[in-house]
Amino acid sequence: MFMNPLSGKRSGADGDDFSRWGEVVAIVDPDRTRVDAFNSGLAHPIAAYDPDDFDRMLEEVQPDVVAVTGPDASHAAYITAALRRDVEVLSEKPMTSDTVQTNEVLQAEASSNASVRVMHNARYRSPHVAIKRLILEGRVGRITNVELVHNLDTYHGASYFYRWNRRRANSGGLSVTEACHRFDLLNWWVNDTPEEVFAYGALNYYGPHGAQRPRNEAGQALSPAEERAACPYNRRWSAPGHDVVSSRLQAHEGGHELSHNRDYPPDRPIYIYDEDIDIEDTYSAVIRYRGGASVSYSMNASSPWEGYTLAINGTEGRIETRSYTSPNRCAFPAERQTITYIPMFGQRQVHEIGGGSNQGGHGDSDLRLRQEIFMGPQPENAGLGLPADAMAGSYAVAVGEAVWRSATSGRPIKIEDLISATR
Repeated sequence: MFMNPLSGKRSGADGDDFSRWGEVVAIVDPDRTRVDAFNSGLAHPIAAYDPDDFDRMLEEVQPDVVAVTGPDASHAAYITAALRRDVEVLSEKPMTSDTVQTNEVLQAEASSNASVRVMHNARYRSPHVAIKRLILEGRVGRITNVELVHNLDTYHGASYFYRWNRRRANSGGLSVTEACHRFDLLNWWVNDTPEEVFAYGALNYYGPHGAQRPRNEAGQALSPAEERAACPYNRRWSAPGHDVVSSRLQAHEGGHELSHNRDYPPDRPIYIYDEDIDIEDTYSAVIRYRGGASVSYSMNASSPWEGYTLAINGTEGRIETRSYTSPNRCAFPAERQTITYIPMFGQRQVHEIGGGSNQGGHGDSDLRLRQEIFMGPQPENAGLGLPADAMAGSYAVAVGEAVWRSATSGRPIKIEDLISATR
């Protein structure tokens, strides 16, 4: 989508309605059927362009801001085209799917009068802001190491293998397309440049040799219909009138259920055990930062519960927290998230988290992010360094790429070998 800001008095937005602050003036999408269906529900249809007409759109519409929201591997081409015309860019995360594209974006930005902002919305969640405040207050002192265990449940984790994300050429793999959320948070909390990564990774749950793939008594593959009927992921999440596979390919926001038949033709069904899956679903990694801090990170994309456990250790103490990001799908009662601070030589302190509602999506992060996008810097966020620029977006991608490159090569990967520009 491509937006022109509207002038107006800078007072608070009405809930999640930012229409007074910006206007969608054009859509670029390869699926004209889907665009037409979207426009059919609007009083004033939005101008639509094919991807090959992106430059013509920039010339005719002259937007002030371009919002890039397509599949990850498509981002760089639109970002660099906008920068060449000095048009500001808002990019969905990850900024790119690999560091070749990342370097192209950094070079284009260096030659442009415009800039890129990456929508790393995880920074804006109330618990993550609270952790950043504790760090900035000096509660842990100098950060020495961080422990982060990240789980995707059997609904969310499996969803990546029903879609385009399952091919590295499209997404960079889960260490980029999904884990960039966590890597950006780590870079932001540690406030340092990642330097080297060593990792192990594997495809354990999905793909043709997935651990849960149903087979017949002789150990042979079932027919597609039999396999889906017996698949524990499908059985867990599908219900009468609700097929979990097709539901992952629909957009429900705003009451729209738009067709994805162009990208996912009904006569070419895909499933989580297909042969063409070429990414990992499990990682264990160590990240070293320039200033000496280190991170141990693990990800499991088929877990009974979704969320993370985190500990930040420093010279003055430790921060601990556990987050259940989808408590409604948890197989047991999920606890409310709190943040525990333990001074090195003092009593434990438990901090309750304010906010945290799901208004706007992803906890309260999407709403808070949109407030800053449309209304400008919010006073309560001053000094936190919340906006993620192109360099921050680059390092999040670089760590993710280093993880899968290390996992597939068996050697440590230096970030400076992936990103040509440095801080």
